[in-house]
Amino acid sequence: MLKPALFSLIALGALALATGAVSAEGDSATGENVFKKCKACHTSESGGRNKIGPNLFGIVGRQSGTAPDFKYSPSYLQAGEGGLAWDADTIFAYLADPKAFMREITGDKKAKTRMVFKLKKETDRHNVIVFLETLK
Repeated sequence: MLKPALFSLIALGALALATGAVSAEGDSATGENVFKKCKACHTSESGGRNKIGPNLFGIVGRQSGTAPDFKYSPSYLQAGEGGLAWDADTIFAYLADPKAFMREITGDKKAKTRMVFKLKKETDRHNVIVFLETLK
């Protein structure tokens, strides 16, 4: 089912181009504050341990399903094999509704994710992305 995933990636890229793409329009300090909501499941420091979710240090630019020592669901592995890398556009779309995003990107109506939290406010998503971009 990689062909639907590839199609979805192309569609996501076209949408980003048509809408002006997500850019680094946010505030890192505010994003770090918003990220406190994420700390129940994620760490963000270099060498940090995985929790329910993977450590997010270096997430921007990383291929889906490749954080060291984290056991990913088949959906994340499939997305990564299909070419999904976490950039501002994909993170922005993912944070709005992780389950819908994974179902769209994999083409699998039954794709699963443990991430049930949705970051509904666009400004919060922009700020978190700018914060995540500092984690290198």
